[in-house]
Amino acid sequence: MRPVAASRTRLLPALPPIAALLPDGGLRRGSVVRCTGEGASSLAMAVAAGPSAAGSWCATVGMEEMGVLAAAGYGLDLERLALVRTAPGEWTVATAVLVDGIDLVVLAPPRRARPAAERTIVARARERGAVLLVVEERPGSFPAELELEVEAAQWQGLAEGAGRLRSRRVTVVARGRGVAARPVRQELWLPAATGKVVAA
Repeated sequence: MRPVAASRTRLLPALPPIAALLPDGGLRRGSVVRCTGEGASSLAMAVAAGPSAAGSWCATVGMEEMGVLAAAGYGLDLERLALVRTAPGEWTVATAVLVDGIDLVVLAPPRRARPAAERTIVARARERGAVLLVVEERPGSFPAELELEVEAAQWQGLAEGAGRLRSRRVTVVARGRGVAARPVRQELWLPAATGKVVAA
């Protein structure tokens, strides 16, 4: 199997606030993007929302605590989203199978993943033209061309201990290799009061 949507294009689309962080304005097929920092899971959902809204199939591995309603709020199409649970030692097998036939895979690897296993998954994604989004709250060793780090985050909505959390303003820094070597900063509402991701 090959990735099933937009297979003839080099880039998967991104939502406008996310596209501003990406060197090509979209997600390059066969690439690995690492999301780190407080709110890395939310950032990964926002990154995945662009391809999902455009018709790509997406899958998650190791993201058992992901909020499905939040994912839908960011723009993911739940009818094209596969949530995969694995035994602790089976994440590499599951991820390898998914990148064979799905455009974008969101992966939260175990903290002590073996470097050889990481390199195998990266090579498979590159060969198959899938995009791999790696979620690590703390920067790890997973090889990636681009890292999107939530550098600062502040929730809005509470006033003197009363009220409800409504939105979160974050600063995201993109850095990587090649054309992404120069860091790019973007202020985002992640989420905005509407539940979506928008530029701040």
